[in-house]
Amino acid sequence: MSVSEKNGKISLSPAAADLYTGKARLIKQFLKGSVSDFLLEHTRLMDNYFRERYEKSVVGPFIDISKKPYVVIALGGYGREEQCVHSDVDVLFLFDQAVPDEAEPLMREMIYPLWDAGLDVGHATRSLEETVQGANEDMDILTPLLDARFVCGISSLYTKLVDQLHERILKVRADDIIAWLMERNKKRHDRFGDSTNLLEPNLKDGQGGLRDYHTMLWIARIKLGLKNFQDFKYQGFLLQDEFHRFSNSLKFIWNVRNQLHELTGRKCDQLHFEYQIRLARALKYKGINDHESVEKFLGDLHSKMSFVKQQYLMFLSETGYLRQGRGRKKIVTCKIEGLNVNRGQLEFSTAEKILEDPLLLMQIFEESTRLKIPLSVSAKRLVREFKFLVNDRYRKGKDVIKSFEKILITPDNTGFNVLTEMLNTGFLVQFIPELSSIINKIQYDEYHIFPVDKHVLRTVQTIKSFGELDTVSSDSLPVKLYKKMSGKKLLLWAALLHDIGKGKSSSGHAEVGAEITRNLLERMEFKPKQIETVSFLVEKHLLLIKTATRRDLNDEETTLVCARKIQNTNRLTMLYLLTVADSIATGPKAWNEWTASLLKNLYYKVMDILEKGELASYEVVESIERKKTGVLDSAKTEEQRNDLEKNFKFMSPRYLLYAETDDILRHLSLFKSLGDDDFAWDIAGEPDDNTRTVTVCAKDRPGLFSRIAGVFTLNSIDILDVQVFTWRNKVALDIFKVMPPPDRIFENERWARVRNHLVDSLAGKKDLKKALEKKMKSYKPVQNRVKRRPHRVDVDNKSSSFFTIIDVFTYDFPGLLFAITDALFRSALDVSVAKIATKVDQVVDVFYVRDLNGEKVDTPEQVEAIKSAILNVLPEI
Repeated sequence: MSVSEKNGKISLSPAAADLYTGKARLIKQFLKGSVSDFLLEHTRLMDNYFRERYEKSVVGPFIDISKKPYVVIALGGYGREEQCVHSDVDVLFLFDQAVPDEAEPLMREMIYPLWDAGLDVGHATRSLEETVQGANEDMDILTPLLDARFVCGISSLYTKLVDQLHERILKVRADDIIAWLMERNKKRHDRFGDSTNLLEPNLKDGQGGLRDYHTMLWIARIKLGLKNFQDFKYQGFLLQDEFHRFSNSLKFIWNVRNQLHELTGRKCDQLHFEYQIRLARALKYKGINDHESVEKFLGDLHSKMSFVKQQYLMFLSETGYLRQGRGRKKIVTCKIEGLNVNRGQLEFSTAEKILEDPLLLMQIFEESTRLKIPLSVSAKRLVREFKFLVNDRYRKGKDVIKSFEKILITPDNTGFNVLTEMLNTGFLVQFIPELSSIINKIQYDEYHIFPVDKHVLRTVQTIKSFGELDTVSSDSLPVKLYKKMSGKKLLLWAALLHDIGKGKSSSGHAEVGAEITRNLLERMEFKPKQIETVSFLVEKHLLLIKTATRRDLNDEETTLVCARKIQNTNRLTMLYLLTVADSIATGPKAWNEWTASLLKNLYYKVMDILEKGELASYEVVESIERKKTGVLDSAKTEEQRNDLEKNFKFMSPRYLLYAETDDILRHLSLFKSLGDDDFAWDIAGEPDDNTRTVTVCAKDRPGLFSRIAGVFTLNSIDILDVQVFTWRNKVALDIFKVMPPPDRIFENERWARVRNHLVDSLAGKKDLKKALEKKMKSYKPVQNRVKRRPHRVDVDNKSSSFFTIIDVFTYDFPGLLFAITDALFRSALDVSVAKIATKVDQVVDVFYVRDLNGEKVDTPEQVEAIKSAILNVLPEI
């Protein structure tokens, strides 16, 4: 027996026990950092196990190996000698002729102890002919055989298998097999994404992962006859420094994978957020906090995976397997001396030409943009080799800058991005050294999907797409504005540099970036007005999005502040386009229809002020009188007109500025229907932006707003924005912009339930706090997330002349808005405006408040009391 049980403990066979203890010892040494090549040593442990079992086999003598030769062959990762901590062990028991009856007990003798030891073992027992025939019919059988390696048994049978696979399959169907391998790898990329861009990369199957390297190996073995990785260097597919970097990159990724396996206790290739802090610590990364340690770790990982990705693509290009486009190739010619086109790719005529005219280093990318064809592998290597020619004198050259700006402004409507190629070759950083601090710079949160360097290139690409597209999402305003605006080059410079300050400072990066930009453009000898425009856009690139999502857009003062900072219409348009592109390039949490609507609304309001000048008070009065006239003209009788006239005396100026004529009439109708009820409401659909406007007209009472918010939360209604008005007749008008209920089919039923809950809550029949606590118990927060930042409460008494603005930075949970508004109510504060926004991985709830006397709360004691009251109701991080 291979396993027995004594006193509740499992006892392994001697061979399995040796393997088990040997592996445990090896892993312990690995974690201490005292193992030079864990993969190889782990593989040798497995080899020794199989060889010992082969030599001491009880079943083996009964098979009569001379008449029934067999061999044990390692497959897949075990065959490649890449045995990670929890990798599968794949083996083939291969017989020369038909598989004998004794094969089954032989397999049990060798495999069962491994299962007892907790290993994942995949095995097959086949004859030679069955194996070759199966490989010919099924690519999934063939693929692991590409990594076949002799372990023990009759070695000549292993050689026979390799020869037959080559002669009968690989030699005959090479192109079909390679096409299948590449397509399968592409499907992996489609499923797992580009690991060089993702904050939770897949180490194996994502783009830049280990499967890219494996696919290179398989193609090289099938088509080129290469045996192992070193042959890439010997055959000239990798230069010496490329081979060295590739080896180090693979070693780093394997090290991370092994650490991840050990940390999770299983085979795991997805680097989820929940593991990253512990991995960074295990890998000895240091920072001022865990976030910084992880950012450094992920930056290095992305750098290594990016190199693997680029070498994979270069190999495919060099071997002719990289398809840059479909259909018949257009014949193009290059008119720049020193450059030529060869097989649809750009090349340097000779290396000497670069030394004679270093401008060619920039011009080859310009031609790539113009002709819409990529650089050849040799050209990319020459760019890397000669980029040292790019010095301060080169960077300020008029022809160089002119050439770069052509690249910057030309739309990317090819299968590749020229700026990305400039980044990958190192030329872009050589030309703009300040970019070096954001290369593979990670922002460790759930909001920013891409590393900073990739993000800024995506921002540039998004802006350029405005010139090519008819619409962007459901909003065509960016397209219209970009096509008719002046100063496109300056806008694109700002897009490229807008986050350059993040390499120096994560907080206040816009101001730091503006200073870096100013110095950079001065060095390049830009004109002062151009420098001022670009540095302004970099410094203020967050102004519009923060204002739109965190401030009351119906407050004229909000728009005036923006207009005074921006000063002219062209700047506003550029800033708006930069904001849209920046948000789109950040990810779905930064850009949606609601954000687009808010931003467009703010753009039009600021543009109106910049075009017409700041509104004078008489214009405000005129606007109110115009609305009043519209309302009164709707009356059909003198009595109705008198009633309407009387109601105007109850309305505050702020309400009259906010509401349009139709809104006022609808609200008056709602007020009339109130009667003796606690509240009346109206729900209006907004099909274009997929929201609902819920207007609640109620008899004012303390805590009304927090109760409505609590009822909405209880029914899973997400609140986006709130305007709160109190008329002089003690009637409250709370206008909520919300997302519709989750189940649209039963939306009416859900709203009926919301109404019943609100009726019970206002009548004192429903304990909202208790109901929300119950909901919290069934709430399962999202796992696998980053380590959370502390809660923060900011109290702003400067931005508004009439309100204290409270910004609450926290994390979403059921009852959040109710908890905060209830705390504000208990602090004797009246909420006039509430907005829900997002910042990084946090929620930002913004409240415009005054005390019960209608005054701002601006003494230090009041400010501290507000902060304490809110922080006390927020859960511990």
